[in-house]
Amino acid sequence: MTDTVLIIDFGSQVTQLIARRVREAGVYCEIHPFQSAEAAFERLKPKAVILSGGPASVPDAGSPRAPQAVFEAGVPVLGICYGQMTMAEQLGGTVESGHHREFGRADVRVEAPSALFDGVWEAGGKHPVWMSHGDRITRMPPGFKVVATSPNAPFAIISDEVRRFYGIMFHPEVVHTPDGARLLWNFVHEIAGLKSDWTMAAYRQAMVDKIRAQVGDKRVICGLSGGVDSSVAAVLIHEAIGDRLTCIFVDHGLMRLNEANEVVSLFRGHYNIPLVHVDAAEKFISALEGEAAP
Repeated sequence: MTDTVLIIDFGSQVTQLIARRVREAGVYCEIHPFQSAEAAFERLKPKAVILSGGPASVPDAGSPRAPQAVFEAGVPVLGICYGQMTMAEQLGGTVESGHHREFGRADVRVEAPSALFDGVWEAGGKHPVWMSHGDRITRMPPGFKVVATSPNAPFAIISDEVRRFYGIMFHPEVVHTPDGARLLWNFVHEIAGLKSDWTMAAYRQAMVDKIRAQVGDKRVICGLSGGVDSSVAAVLIHEAIGDRLTCIFVDHGLMRLNEANEVVSLFRGHYNIPLVHVDAAEKFISALEGEAAP
């Protein structure tokens, strides 16, 4: 199985960008919501874990947490924004809300060396980042030290180099943090020791091979909505088994103008994929007549 980075999603609007940066570094990763993260961690057995940001506040009752197994498995962990806060709290630190909220550009000052920014930042330097936080660490968990600060974030970057745990209060995945992609590169390569041996082309071929093995000599029906997910699935399946795939597209009449025709044209004309087009617009729209909140 491909070496994997597990990204635990706590609801940040930019979690997908974390995955993009990791994959740009040539490393395979998967995003799983915190609710199912424990099962994903057990199944994937990742070589590293990234905890995303999120809108919740750690001190609030019922706020989400990472599976404790993540911190006991001996793999590197990077906590981003909310991810940093829940990591600090789960490992014995103290996190408080009600401090100065910060959203936007800030400068972090490097206070001590760290494997996270080795070869990127040096002690004493100041670097622009993109902050987004409301909580603040007021007592660090045992084993951690501060390696970077900012005027409103005295714990801007914390690290436990022995356990390879790192927490940052800014978003390295966004372009507003110019060196962020290089920090993520360091995490997956220099800290986790993963190679740049994954590409989307290789993943595509692996999926095609997997589909062929699963389907064998059988036929497949694909419910096609015209959206990205089902369209990608349809193209991959067709590449794997050819005309033994039949797509069924139900036009419910609620798509954008001419979009249904574009779907039919794309799959029949461009991809040459067998497609059953069902015009059910009258049935759907008639059923919705008189409904104010369908």
